[in-house]
Amino acid sequence: MTALLVLLLCAVFIGLDVAVRAIGKRMDAARERAEREAVLKTSLNLTIASEAKSLKRAEVPKARARILAVDDEAVILDSFRKILVLAGFSVDTVESGPEALMLVRQNDYDFVFTDLKMPEMDGVEVVKSVKHLRPDVDVAVITGFGTIETAVETISHGAVDYVQKPFTEDELVAFANRLLIKRQARIESESRPTVHVVSPSIAEAVAGKEFCVPGGAFVSPGHAWAQIEADGGVCLGVDDFARKALQKIERVELPAKGARLAKGDVLCVVRRGEDLVRFRTPVSGEVTQVNDGLQSEPSLITQSPYDRGWVCVVRPVDLSKELGGLRIGSPVVAWYQDEVTRLRRETAESPAGALRWADLDRKFFDPANAKEVAPETASVG
Repeated sequence: MTALLVLLLCAVFIGLDVAVRAIGKRMDAARERAEREAVLKTSLNLTIASEAKSLKRAEVPKARARILAVDDEAVILDSFRKILVLAGFSVDTVESGPEALMLVRQNDYDFVFTDLKMPEMDGVEVVKSVKHLRPDVDVAVITGFGTIETAVETISHGAVDYVQKPFTEDELVAFANRLLIKRQARIESESRPTVHVVSPSIAEAVAGKEFCVPGGAFVSPGHAWAQIEADGGVCLGVDDFARKALQKIERVELPAKGARLAKGDVLCVVRRGEDLVRFRTPVSGEVTQVNDGLQSEPSLITQSPYDRGWVCVVRPVDLSKELGGLRIGSPVVAWYQDEVTRLRRETAESPAGALRWADLDRKFFDPANAKEVAPETASVG
């Protein structure tokens, strides 16, 4: 009876804790909205003639991004302010291209949203000029039905995307959110990644956005590693880059014990559903040991790439010659940074915001150069 009462009290406390947290989140959201509505009401009557005659500004605390919108229709600008400020963006609006360019010179914006059809300076010229003055600012185009072809054309001048008017509140917020995600991904892709040289067991504790390479191991261009053992054997596996790029995997296909692998043959295959990626052996040799634990726990190959997730051990046949094509030490770090930067860039430029396994296989693990292992000598395909 006492145990039942304790369980009941625990359930009550947990329920209260969840309820309090939920209420707190709703109160925080309501407070943020009230703050943004107050900013919005103030900004509707605020004209800053010293910067630009038609400028109206709404600055949100802890803004998600800063946007400059230019359109010769005041009603469109009113919609932009109302919708985007409530969504957490700081917004400046002006009614002409020259005013927009003046502000771009004076202020740091993340985005410029420009209408296409405007007197004095049209949207195409605004796109060209903004990208000339501030290549770091992302420009989006506001277009009507009759100017979609021109809006698409502005992409070649540096515009990142376009939104068609009339738009709903949800459509504009979704558009702004999508642009912000792509911008953040691009900025991250342009920053130099952090790469650590670590002992095998430490790799599991490295932060998600940082990368590590195994100290004392050789790394191949196909992201497999080779560690020379005390008895002369060579332990093989896949690296931390593969772990971060592939994330979750469901199955690993390993070479058969006794199989003879030539450098470039398929070392192992990792699968997730119908997707697969093949890794090639960085050295030639006869397979003497296989990590059977990967059959029951395939996630080890990515969770613990340099320790519990090793693939196999081979008895090398021409090690001194083949090590010349591999990297070790500081050259690995520099190459890794280039590879991670390339991965981030490819991911940011992908329409889906993520690379398919087929793209990863082709662009980073180089299946076109792999020689398949004969069925009778290994179980990978």
